Amino acid sequence: MLLSVFFFVNGKVRSDVVALCALIALVLFDILTPEEALSGFSNSVVIMMIGLFVVGGAIFQTGLAKKISSRILTLAGKSEMRLFILVMLVTSAIGGFVSNTGTVALLLPIVVSLAMSAEVSPSRFLMPLAFASSMGGMMTLIGTPPNLIINSTLLNAGYEGLSFFTFLPVGLICIAVGLLVLVPLSKIFLSKNTDSDSNKNNKRKTLKELVKEYGVSNNLSLLKVNDNSQIIGKSIAELELRNKYGINIFEIRHKESNQNRFLKNVTQQMAAPDSIIEQGDTLYVTGEIENVRIFAQEGKLEIIERNETDKKNKHKLEFYDIGVAEVVVMQSSALINSTIRESNFRAKYNLNVLGIRRKTEYILNGFADERIHTGDVLLVQGSWENIALLGNEENDWVVIGRPLEEAAKVPLDYKAPVAALIMVLMVAMMVFDFIPVAPVTAVMIAAILMVITGCYRNVEAAYKTINWESIVLIAAMMPMSLALEKTGASEYLSNTLVSNLGGYGPHILLAGIYFTTSLMTMFISNTATAVLFAPIALSSAMQVGVSPVPFLFAVTLGASMCFASPFSTPPNALVMPAGQYTFMDYIKVGLPLQIIMGIVMVIVLPLLFPF
Repeated sequence: MLLSVFFFVNGKVRSDVVALCALIALVLFDILTPEEALSGFSNSVVIMMIGLFVVGGAIFQTGLAKKISSRILTLAGKSEMRLFILVMLVTSAIGGFVSNTGTVALLLPIVVSLAMSAEVSPSRFLMPLAFASSMGGMMTLIGTPPNLIINSTLLNAGYEGLSFFTFLPVGLICIAVGLLVLVPLSKIFLSKNTDSDSNKNNKRKTLKELVKEYGVSNNLSLLKVNDNSQIIGKSIAELELRNKYGINIFEIRHKESNQNRFLKNVTQQMAAPDSIIEQGDTLYVTGEIENVRIFAQEGKLEIIERNETDKKNKHKLEFYDIGVAEVVVMQSSALINSTIRESNFRAKYNLNVLGIRRKTEYILNGFADERIHTGDVLLVQGSWENIALLGNEENDWVVIGRPLEEAAKVPLDYKAPVAALIMVLMVAMMVFDFIPVAPVTAVMIAAILMVITGCYRNVEAAYKTINWESIVLIAAMMPMSLALEKTGASEYLSNTLVSNLGGYGPHILLAGIYFTTSLMTMFISNTATAVLFAPIALSSAMQVGVSPVPFLFAVTLGASMCFASPFSTPPNALVMPAGQYTFMDYIKVGLPLQIIMGIVMVIVLPLLFPF
């Protein structure tokens, strides 16, 4: 355990590798059997974390996080301090009724989106978010597992149990102390601006900026295919739009098959020669507006006014299935001196060329017979997969950016209501006792629903949201508590504690139990620590003849208010990758908070629950 701590603090070896090495060492020295060592990987908390990564990713992917964060941002205004306090208070309030792991998983994508919108480093908020969820968990009986453990210990010993809100005064004091300490510490140690600055310097054009630069969005008209339209059932090739009208169909958006706002779907189709026009389609057409009007009149199509489109935020240009990208033509390309028409881009790659950028000149109309020069930049449109395939032919051109990564950034905002409904159902299953579903089951149901309802583009996208480093770190460290128990280390510790501190009075013994529990939680999970120390605290109080209630509260607080380690609680591990924190970041911010919280609680607990 000491070697693990050394390497965690050193930071030169990845934390998950350190945890696995510790696990293997426990097996090699016959402290744990292989089955016991691997038990962490089947633990419900670890499985729940995997599911919560998927749920959180879907909340981000559907744009739900951005919508919620924009509401919070309006409350906070432009004040970073007000935003910080608001995040802490909202997290604490939710953490009192939902598991701290669930709270962080739900709020993590929202807070990241919030920080990006406010142009603040997410690292400033994410560690305080994890800490606030633990503090909020102290407000109610169900807020965190250690609370339930000490209540069970009291009942089993024949004492009166704790009520739902017995914890409330303790929780409120925790939140107050946390705010006072974290405001300056997070400002000093967690405001990492290096990444955000580099992102600003290396910022690529967004897809909307790209189409605007080439004039595609300004040169775009929307036509609705009504019942009496003359072009229903015809293919794009039959219409001969380029020859007759000098215009081009950018995209066909099919009518939503289901009008239910929670189940609506958006189907985009690239305008290929064999694409058939159907009743209810919306055609995205590029070209001179007068030519578009002539085509609309002859084909009996309805022109959708752009100001009406913008107001309703409907029929706007989106890139769910169809994207755009820039392709730079290389000197060695076989396309040099051939025309766009001769290059057969559509036939070979199933892509449309929308325009050409030649140095500072943009060629947007009548470029079918334009000859391709070295260094020309072509704006191409098609499915994201087909654009990505262009990267395989590096002798001919270079695709600017990474198309599949760009596609992943496009939020599936039409699925936001679905994601919101699934999230609410998950929280309800976790909060209400009359729903006979275990929390881990609720999370697994929510995760699979996010995938099968289309909140992700594909299953692979869902897998990519899981941070396996955090999962392995927690799962590999969990058996450490079993090793301490099997070797008698925990029993030795408890006996030493009572024999050395029992004679100095209840206050000193209370402080000893609190800080010993707090120290142990830095290396094993808070739940395991509470199970370990609750009977020790009870017997210690009985030996000195005082009420066990403040001692048991010292156990649950020492176990839950552990901030100096990324693997003491699942929330601390959850925010580690997103905040790009190191082990030392937890020491710098979490350790002072942990010590101050301990000192305050040793003073306050005897006042709230007299000996």
